[in-house]
Amino acid sequence: MTEPNPWRPTGRRLTEALFTALTPIAACSVALAVLTTWVGAGKAGSPARISVAAGRVFLPYGNTTQTAAFFDITNVGGADDRLIGVTSSAAPQEMTLGRHSSAGDGAAYKADLKAATVPAGGELNMSPHGLDVTLRAGAGWRAGDLVPFTLYFEHSGPVETEAVVMRPSGSGW
Repeated sequence: MTEPNPWRPTGRRLTEALFTALTPIAACSVALAVLTTWVGAGKAGSPARISVAAGRVFLPYGNTTQTAAFFDITNVGGADDRLIGVTSSAAPQEMTLGRHSSAGDGAAYKADLKAATVPAGGELNMSPHGLDVTLRAGAGWRAGDLVPFTLYFEHSGPVETEAVVMRPSGSGW
């Protein structure tokens, strides 16, 4: 009886070789299908797309010139972005981002922040009870005036907007 040539393919060897070759091809096909679905849903490679609306700045009262500004920021993009700074030609002093929080027993405190996240597909709504921009008011500001601001974002860059000066009691908060 003659032995089969070890270099000659047999049915079993062909089947094993075929399964060995098809395994990575199947894995790549599944990965490609998942990535195609992700891209088709608009999630891949979609940068942050920021818009700013409803800018409000409180008219200071009493002897202080310190006040706060608030903005509604929307990100319709597929990636998070971060608000990293705010400036205004009408209030050239340094502005700070801050968050008001409750310390319990009716007490509250404000913590300065370096940045605030604007989530992908979401909003960041500033308010006196949450995130705000602290600044020194301009000398001649009156209720109804429009104050120019530039908001700086980590990925989207600067966005120019305006905020209306309003009395704190008329804010609806």
